[in-house]
Amino acid sequence: CAHSKSLLKLKAKLKMLTCRSNGMGYERRKVALRQVIRGWVSYFKYADVKTSLTTIDQRLRRRIRMCVWKSWKNPKTRVKNMWYQAILANKLWQQQQGNWTNAEGIMHHAASNDKLRVAGYPCLMDYYVRLHVR
Repeated sequence: CAHSKSLLKLKAKLKMLTCRSNGMGYERRKVALRQVIRGWVSYFKYADVKTSLTTIDQRLRRRIRMCVWKSWKNPKTRVKNMWYQAILANKLWQQQQGNWTNAEGIMHHAASNDKLRVAGYPCLMDYYVRLHVR
């Protein structure tokens, strides 16, 4: 099992990379996340950290959704992008809430886990399952 300090460092690094206001574009953020995740999972591939990585992965995906929501900025852009994602109009009332709340609610439907994978965002558990040595 990985030490709690190592997990805290990983969380802090992921939080820094998914900060809403760091000015990173989508591609640069994807590359940086991929490097950090691949390196960390490769180092700890012998450890049994599945439960810890599952919770960190959920939080990472929510932070990515929050970044996407924040990048849409304008309410018209948000409505248009939700329309493209076929989100029902009665759910769009949630866009009045904060970025973190929307990342869990309406953005979870617009940017599901599969859509984030297709878009190229890395997933901790995918790398871990592929590299984990039993």
